[in-house]
Amino acid sequence: MDHFNWDDLRFFLALARDGQLSGAARALGTSHVTVARRIERLEEGLGQRLFERSARGYGLTPAGRRLIAQAEKMEEASALVSPDEARDPGLSGVLRMAVPEGFGAFFSDRLLGRFLTRFPGLTLDLITLTQVLSLSRREADVTVTLDPVQRGGWQSEKLCDYALSLYGAPALLDEKGLPERAADLSALPFVGYIEEMLITPALDYLDELRPGLRPVFRSASIFNQAVAAQRGLGLAVLPCYVARTTPGLVPVLSDQIRLRRSYWLTAHRDHIGTRRLRLVRSWLMSELAAHQPELL
Repeated sequence: MDHFNWDDLRFFLALARDGQLSGAARALGTSHVTVARRIERLEEGLGQRLFERSARGYGLTPAGRRLIAQAEKMEEASALVSPDEARDPGLSGVLRMAVPEGFGAFFSDRLLGRFLTRFPGLTLDLITLTQVLSLSRREADVTVTLDPVQRGGWQSEKLCDYALSLYGAPALLDEKGLPERAADLSALPFVGYIEEMLITPALDYLDELRPGLRPVFRSASIFNQAVAAQRGLGLAVLPCYVARTTPGLVPVLSDQIRLRRSYWLTAHRDHIGTRRLRLVRSWLMSELAAHQPELL
């Protein structure tokens, strides 16, 4: 600890958030050589390796993941004495957010421009989830999930609700006949998710509609399912906000079939209270509250 310098934590956070020396250097207004030197000095002062170097860049070691929570708390404390929020390092660098496919499309269409205006110092990495992301390896700073996560140090807060319904192409309904009740659905083809690859039981819609329904086409992508339904290959359970933007789909049994699901904002308990995530979380919840009627 003799050579430990608190200021080196700024360089540590920048590299942890970007994963590349060049990106961290740009965020700090310095050179990649300086960033590398500061990281080496910090690791030497702490007597711990904080990053694993690879061809993909710099990834946090277990010691680095433990340190980042404390470093972000110190960053937050320093921001309280900064008169210029634009220079707040907590509002700069890379923020990595992992989201379900449908939510990602909605965010990009409705909220992305407003996000970039509100947080001009942040570079947003938006990761689309069709499979499970490793929370333990900190592959994202914050994740939008379909179920709350309250284990392993993670914490979830409800963002909003959204509605789903059953949709199909008019040509398919003309050919097969319009069902009048759920019992009639067994005579119609369906598209859906691959059961073995479901990231959550909340996506198992077909058994909820009528036990025994089996899809003729399965995909991990909600948009592939929407296109298949649009082409008349089968009925699909889709978020209403996705179906509205897919031409050629009509609701089926809309007076009888209406599912409701929720989106949750999930982050590590050590990080979710930091000023950086607190500001993003507050903004996101406010924006989604304004769009709640559309999502339902």
